[in-house]
Amino acid sequence: MASKKIFGIVLAGGEGKRLMPLTADRAKPAVPFGGGYRLIDFALSNLVNSGLRQIVVLTQYKSHSLDRHISQTWQLSRMLGSYVASVPAQQRLGKRWFAGSTDAILQSANLLRDEKPDIVVVVGADHVYRMDFSQMIAAHIEAGTGVTVAAIRQPIALADQFGVIEVDSERPRRIAAFREKPKDAVAIPDSPGEVLASMGNYVFDADVLLDSVRRDGERGDSNHDMGGDIIPDFVERGEAAVYDLQDNVVPGSTDRDRFYWRDVGTIDSFFDAHQDLVSALPIFNLYNTLWPIYSQQLNMPPAKFVRDAANDVGTTIDSIVALGCVLSGAHLERSVLGPLTTVESGARVVNSVLFERITIGPGAVISKAILDKDVVVAPGATVGVDPELDRARGFTVTDSGITVVGKGVRVE
Repeated sequence: MASKKIFGIVLAGGEGKRLMPLTADRAKPAVPFGGGYRLIDFALSNLVNSGLRQIVVLTQYKSHSLDRHISQTWQLSRMLGSYVASVPAQQRLGKRWFAGSTDAILQSANLLRDEKPDIVVVVGADHVYRMDFSQMIAAHIEAGTGVTVAAIRQPIALADQFGVIEVDSERPRRIAAFREKPKDAVAIPDSPGEVLASMGNYVFDADVLLDSVRRDGERGDSNHDMGGDIIPDFVERGEAAVYDLQDNVVPGSTDRDRFYWRDVGTIDSFFDAHQDLVSALPIFNLYNTLWPIYSQQLNMPPAKFVRDAANDVGTTIDSIVALGCVLSGAHLERSVLGPLTTVESGARVVNSVLFERITIGPGAVISKAILDKDVVVAPGATVGVDPELDRARGFTVTDSGITVVGKGVRVE
């Protein structure tokens, strides 16, 4: 890897409509996660832990909080030419927004021409996982193709939820077909019950990537999408290889969390990913110090658990509690609390995700809910207990029964 210059691109311009109202006032990669992180921290941590030191984040919609987080948190050594830089849509090719992930790279091609890398790693910004990209880069160089696509094994019954990679039976590292959400997926040759699902992570030869996005930009029939247009073009030309996450070894990983990968682009998947964090043996382990997930280190007091005024003792079970939280005689179970959250006497928070600076009044009940920052729940009020009441109050309620309260709302 030392003989090649590697450049990282994080695609962070998505609007995130399926995560509304959490994306009403912020970009999807800036959505808080796990009590003290932003979604983008997982992609950036994987790249930095893999040895990449020149990384750009291509932003577009409602990017202020994302830009601020990157500038305040992701400061690498400038003396060594290292950086993580947020790059907004520059309109270099006309007064227009990015038309897709491929167009985002085309409109930012000056970044590649300036740095002149040999290899470009392109990743999404809204997935929760661990991955050592240096191993994928080595596999890409060995394969000798223009692009290598990272893939994770998924049950064949779920194939219609993913972009599915079918391999050449004689050359199992070469992609024979790339199909979007197929109903008749072809299983992996060595595992009849599984398919290879694209993770949305790619390694390109830099010159090939530039040529590909330029040609895509000239096509009037293209959606300018990396998975929908660019990768099938490489496959058709026999220039695409697959990298199976099963071959990736991350320091400190266990058999339980080694192949964890979750797209958190919907409210349900976002909620489920938090539930994966809170068990005693978590499906995704935030406490792997050999491959840390980095984020902003907040200057706050530690979390505090105290009796209430009536000397009643609260309980906290299978939960994550961030800095600055105060729980006073309250019950917390299978939940994640963000910084500076207060849960007062007799309140119950169960199976829920709370963001920053939230106040839960005495006797209030929060169940199977997501509360955005600065929400105040009045004494005795409920969220997630009565879905019809929640809908009547204007809250989002998913088909699976998750209630979402937007930023700054007071719940009576």
